[in-house]
Amino acid sequence: MSSIPSLRIRDVNEQPVREDGDYVLYWMIAFRRCHWNFSLERAIEWCSKLKKPLVVFEPLRCGYEWASDRLHRFVLQGMADNRNELTDKQARYYAYVEPEKGAGQGLLEALAEKACLVVTDDYPCFFLPRMVEAAGEQLPVRVEAVDSNGLLPMRAADKVFARAHDFRRYLQKNLASHLTELPKTSPFQGYDLPEAPQIPRSILDRWPEATDALLTGNREHLKHLPIDHDIGPADFNGGAISAGDQLQSFLKERLSHYAEGRNHPDDDASSGLSPYLHFGQISVHEIFACITERENWSPAALGGDTKGSREGWWGMSPESESFLDELITWRELGFNRTWQTDNFHLYSSLPDWAQTTLAEHADDPREYVYSMEEFESAKTHDDLWNAAQRQLVTEGRMHNYLRMLWGKKILEWSPSPEEALETMIHLNNKYAVDGRDPNSYSGIFWVLGRYDRAWGPERAIYGKVRYMSSENTRRKLHLDNYLKKYGSSASR
Repeated sequence: MSSIPSLRIRDVNEQPVREDGDYVLYWMIAFRRCHWNFSLERAIEWCSKLKKPLVVFEPLRCGYEWASDRLHRFVLQGMADNRNELTDKQARYYAYVEPEKGAGQGLLEALAEKACLVVTDDYPCFFLPRMVEAAGEQLPVRVEAVDSNGLLPMRAADKVFARAHDFRRYLQKNLASHLTELPKTSPFQGYDLPEAPQIPRSILDRWPEATDALLTGNREHLKHLPIDHDIGPADFNGGAISAGDQLQSFLKERLSHYAEGRNHPDDDASSGLSPYLHFGQISVHEIFACITERENWSPAALGGDTKGSREGWWGMSPESESFLDELITWRELGFNRTWQTDNFHLYSSLPDWAQTTLAEHADDPREYVYSMEEFESAKTHDDLWNAAQRQLVTEGRMHNYLRMLWGKKILEWSPSPEEALETMIHLNNKYAVDGRDPNSYSGIFWVLGRYDRAWGPERAIYGKVRYMSSENTRRKLHLDNYLKKYGSSASR
C-alpha cells in the first residue's frame, strides 16, 4: 500500500486495524507540520485504502519538564499555522491545549475509540517515546509510529557510531539510496478523501478545542496555564511559516558565507533552523531539496570517495557541503544514538576513556567554582561566557561555537564533571528552544568527550578531554559586536 519506506514505519503494538472505525487518527506530537511529513502522508494513505476520513489531533501538554511561556508560545504558533493550513483540506484538525496538568488524560483513548488506527510520530527523545509506548499498550487499535526525522531512516543503521567520522563514512556508503525517498510536498494532492468528520460533542465538552486567541501564544492567555512564566518568549516566532521564512533568508543572505563565517558570532552566518527542526515545524527533506535546487544538483554528482572526508563527497559548493555536514552528519549522529540507547542522557554513557580521565582529575583544585544559580544568572568572572549565557536566557538560543566554550567552562568551574553535566542539561533544556533534542545531547556530551578522542597534553580538571579557553576564542573569533550586545556593559 505505502510509498513510504518500510524502514520508517514501526508497529507500536499488535492490535488490528479496525476497518469499521469512523476515521483514521493522526496523533501529531513531533512532526508538527503539514508538508514534507511521512507521518501525515502515511495517515492519508490509510484513509485512501480504508475509504475513511482523517482526524489530525495535535495536543500540547503543560506538565512536561521545563514547560514555560517560551516553549509553549513556540509550539502554539505552530499549531495556529497548522490549523490555517488544514482549514481547506480534507481533514478535521483538532488542537487541544491542556489547561492544567493531567487534564488531557483520557483524550487520546476517547478519540481512538472510533478510530480505525492511530498513526503517530516516531521521535526518540524527551518524554515522547515513553508516551507512545504507553499508548500502544493501552489502545485497542493498531498504533503505527512513522520516522520523519532525517534523510537517513533511523533504523537503517543498527549500530551506535562512536565518532562523527565513522558515521560520515557510513553515510557516504549508504545514504544515496535514501535521497530519492522524499516525503510529499503536498501530502493531500492526488487523494479524494471522504468529508472530514465531526468530533463527538462529548469529547469537545470535556476537552474543549484550543481557541484561535490561545494559539497566538499571547502572554495574556499563557498566564492562565500552570507553566513557568519567568521564561519569556524567544527572540523569534514559531510555526511552519516562520520556519520557511528563516530557511529562505538563510539561503539568500547567509549560506554563501556559511563555510567561513559560521564560527564567528559577528558574521551571523548560522541557519537559525535548529528550533524549527526540533519541534518538527520544518523538515530536513525540505531543507535538503532547497539546497539541491540552489546547487542545480543531482545524485549523479556524488563523489566516489567514501572514506569519511568532510568535503568533496556531495559534489557541491564548499558552503553547501559545510552546511550539509552539520545538518546531516552531526544532527543525525545524535538520532543514531538516541533511538538505540536508553542512557544517552546519563553520565554513564560517556566513553570509557572520558569517564576514566575525568575521574582521575575529579579532585583537582578549581580556581573558580560556581553554583547553578550563579551560572544561570551569568555571574561568573568571564565576560565572554556571561555574554553567551545572557543570549541563551534572553533570546532562547546561543551561537553554536560559543555553546562549545560555554560547556567547557561549566566543566572547568563545577565541583565535579557529573555536576557540570547536570548544569548543562538544565540550562540548555530550560532556556534553549532547540533543547531536549538528540542534537542537544550530542553537543552537551561532546563537551565531556563523546564523539571525540583523547587529547594531550593532559590538563588539570579536563584530563585528556579536549580543552578550550576564552582567551583563544577571543583571538580566533569576530566578537566585537557580540560582546557589545550581550556583554556586561550592554543595556539589558
